[in-house]
Amino acid sequence: MPWKTATPKPKTRRTAFSLGAVAVLALGAALLVPVLASGSASASVPAAPAGFTLTWSDDFNGNSGTGLDQSLWKYDTGPGSSFGTGEIETMTNSTANVYHDGSGHLVLQANHSGSDPASGWTSGRVETQAATFGAPAGGVVRMESVLQQPNVSTANGAGYWPAFWMLGAPLRTGVTWPTSGEVDIMEDINGRSSLFSTIHCGVNPGGPCNESTGIGSGERSCAGCQTGFHDYAVEIDRSTAPEQVRFYLDGSNFYTIKANQVDATTWSNAIDHPFFIIYDLAIGGGFPNAFGGGPNAATVSGGKLVIDSVAVYNKAPGSGSGGGGGTISGQNIKGPGGKCVDVAGDDTGSDGTAVQLWDCQATSVDQHWSWNGQTLRTLGKCLDVAGGNPAAGTKLQLANCNGGGYQNWVAQSDGSMKNPTSNRCIDAPSGATGNGTRLQIWDCNGSAAQKFALA
Repeated sequence: MPWKTATPKPKTRRTAFSLGAVAVLALGAALLVPVLASGSASASVPAAPAGFTLTWSDDFNGNSGTGLDQSLWKYDTGPGSSFGTGEIETMTNSTANVYHDGSGHLVLQANHSGSDPASGWTSGRVETQAATFGAPAGGVVRMESVLQQPNVSTANGAGYWPAFWMLGAPLRTGVTWPTSGEVDIMEDINGRSSLFSTIHCGVNPGGPCNESTGIGSGERSCAGCQTGFHDYAVEIDRSTAPEQVRFYLDGSNFYTIKANQVDATTWSNAIDHPFFIIYDLAIGGGFPNAFGGGPNAATVSGGKLVIDSVAVYNKAPGSGSGGGGGTISGQNIKGPGGKCVDVAGDDTGSDGTAVQLWDCQATSVDQHWSWNGQTLRTLGKCLDVAGGNPAAGTKLQLANCNGGGYQNWVAQSDGSMKNPTSNRCIDAPSGATGNGTRLQIWDCNGSAAQKFALA
């Protein structure tokens, strides 16, 4: 659900947190994740997947007819026109639009009054108080919700636009959309029994993420999603290279976006930080309009987005992948002539030590590289472009990891490894393969001198 207002607007039963501790995961700014006491989760919150720990959840056990638990949630109110998506409803904090049903569900209900189908709509939009749901470098986070889409059809649901989604925490501190990132886990329009999942990033309009469309799954069939509860989830995996955003329906991974589909800066700005979670039930707008429009005279009033539970799970750095291939650790990088990427010297490496080709040696620690986010690391340091110089011919070195763009590497489909900041690839000068050949960056050309593979 693209969100493009000019001025950023902070857009089952509750699980008890353990009294023991709050885990702090470094993510640039601190990422606070309360750890749940063992066995404290309600049965209606899905069990943590293997390797994950439940870190936050709500299963909506408020009394019938009550509004939000505002220690966990906030209302996002106002006319749909303020959200920049063409919606026509007014979002309210009324229990006519946002309420617990007394059976462990939060309900967002769209109501219509008057004879004009293009006006007179009210509905609900809510977001988490916390904006701390994310994965630190090397970790994985999973956001998951069991919900039922509005029980409408194409015959009476034109204009309905429910969504379960997230916005990047930087939006709350003034970073503009879509640079700050958006992850749409579930969107449905016009009662089509379908599902769309999307990320938004970069600049609007256009840019590397094709805004305001974003990078998305397109329409996927979601049989029975209007008439029953289904499980929708996303995983942000920073333990694998390239990093991934994976979307799931009822446990099945149906769509994956990889970091190397855009430049490193765009990805990092949009994904590598915490998020806050949003539910809303919009009426009308650009997305429904693209699939026939609405609402119209046949659109029914009273459709409900019914939310059974929401949960956030984390997998700590170093504990492996959440399903995207695992942390790559201790592997050689083989280059031209079958030689390995090596740090000059004997398993030691200070800041500025040359990186070269050398005969592969199974016992050489300084030939064993691991991915961490988009950095390549050995001996506790990172593969780096010397002096941060983007010019072709600049040598590679080992350097203290600093989070800078000249330490980012993205594997390309042609077998090369590209530094997105300089827009150049790792290269053996003139295709040399001798021991001690000092590696450099050079214009990406797909030649044998630029073929480097983990082995």
